[in-house]
Amino acid sequence: MSREDDTAWDEDVRVAVYRAFATHGRAPTAPELADAAHGSLAVAKQALHRLADARHLVLDVCEHVVLAHPFAAIPLGFSVMGERTLWWGGCAWDSFAIPHLVPAEPEVLVATRCPCCTEPTALVVSREAPPDGPQVAHFPVPTARMWDDVRHTCSVQRLFCGESCVDEWTDRTGMAKGTVLDLPALWRLAEGWYAGRLEHGYRRREPAEAAAYFTAAGLPGEFWTGRS
Repeated sequence: MSREDDTAWDEDVRVAVYRAFATHGRAPTAPELADAAHGSLAVAKQALHRLADARHLVLDVCEHVVLAHPFAAIPLGFSVMGERTLWWGGCAWDSFAIPHLVPAEPEVLVATRCPCCTEPTALVVSREAPPDGPQVAHFPVPTARMWDDVRHTCSVQRLFCGESCVDEWTDRTGMAKGTVLDLPALWRLAEGWYAGRLEHGYRRREPAEAAAYFTAAGLPGEFWTGRS
């Protein structure tokens, strides 16, 4: 099989990655990847690199999948517990997205700590309606820059007790304050963002499509859309 022919397995490998996370809360094993690439782990690894280049997932230096949004293989501040599966959430946005994406888990328990005061938070997040609470999500990195260092971006997209904790944390760390969303706005952001990602034929949104999604979710403005 030529390298050109190898690309035919990219979508099968992508789906295998996402379904392993959705079903088991982990990245696929080497045999699972090989199965997705017609029995060749080498072909699967080539596919992983192309998928990473296309921003479908993130690899570490050992070629392991560490992020396949909304799922993470490393702790980034959030645990997400369903009835059957425990996940690491990639960030506040991703943690709220999981019940919207995984058919068998319509409701999850999102657990985290406020980065400022370390107060623990546990929220029941369903696909029916946003949870109640005073917590807010802080997004320091505008969407146009999120993939400059996506692991850093995810690590700082956190839930805080309230905006006063955001202000204290940004003062303490020297990080510029970004956009602050209440829980209903965070829920709307997450609700449909990853729709279709577990299926074959998924296509990432073009910038204009993403901007339209953010506007429809009630998040207009330069931070989200890249325009004023």
